[in-house]
Amino acid sequence: MADPLAQARHDLAVANRVVSYEGIIDAFGHVSMRHPTKPDRYLVSRSRSPEVVEASDIYEYTLDSEPVTPLPPGIRGYGELVIHGEIYKARPDVNAVAHHHGMAMLPFCNVGVELKPLYHMGAQLGGKVAFWDSRDDFGDTCLLVLKPEEGRSLAKALGPSWLVLMRRHGATVAGRSLIELVFRTIYQYRNAEVQLMTQTLGLPLSPLTPGEARLAEERNLEPRPQARAWEYWCTRLKKAGEYPKGGRAKRR
Repeated sequence: MADPLAQARHDLAVANRVVSYEGIIDAFGHVSMRHPTKPDRYLVSRSRSPEVVEASDIYEYTLDSEPVTPLPPGIRGYGELVIHGEIYKARPDVNAVAHHHGMAMLPFCNVGVELKPLYHMGAQLGGKVAFWDSRDDFGDTCLLVLKPEEGRSLAKALGPSWLVLMRRHGATVAGRSLIELVFRTIYQYRNAEVQLMTQTLGLPLSPLTPGEARLAEERNLEPRPQARAWEYWCTRLKKAGEYPKGGRAKRR
C-alpha cells in the first residue's frame, strides 16, 4: 500500500481483530492510532465490536475527539473517545491507545493490588502501573469515561506510564506504535493471568528486578521480536478466516 493513510486504516483493523481474537477485548473496547501524517488527529473505528472492524469502518478525529468530517447517517462513534484524544494531547510520544475490560485485569482493577512483572514478557507492563479512580474527581458516575474532563483526569493518572488500571472498570494501554501497543496489551494481560495463577499457590511472588524489567522490555521492543509477534498474530487471524479484507500485514 503506497497510501500511508490506507495502510494505517488496514493495520488498525488488524490490531482491533488481534486483541479480540487473543481474548482480551470483547464487544466493549476500542483501539486507536494517531494519524500517520497529521499528529493532531487520530484514527478509530465507528462504534462496533473490534472483532469485526474493517478498514472502511475507521474515521479521523481531532484530538478534541470530534470527527474531522461528519459521520455518515446512521453511523455513530464510540462513547469513550475522550480516553484516546486526551491521552494523545497529554503524551506526544504515544501513537496508539487501547481500552479494554479483560477479565484477568479486573481483579486488580477492583482491589488495587499492584501488577508486577513475573516473567520476561511481563516486562511490557512498562515499569510502574498507574491507577485511576473516577470517584476521586467525579464521585458517582456510570463508570464510562464520557466527558473531556474525565479523559483529562485519566490521562493525568497515566502520566509517563504505559498502562493505567481503572478502578472497577478496566484498563487503558498506550504505545509508541500500533504494533508496540498490541504487544503491550497482550503481554500485560498474560502477565496478569500469570500473577493470578501464581497467587493461588499461596507463596510470595518473585517479580523481576527493576534492572531485569528494564532490560527485558528494551529487548522485547526491538524490531525483530515485534515483527515476529505481529506475523504470528496476523497468521492466526488468517488461519481462522478473521483477517480483515484487503491489504497485507505490515512488516517492521
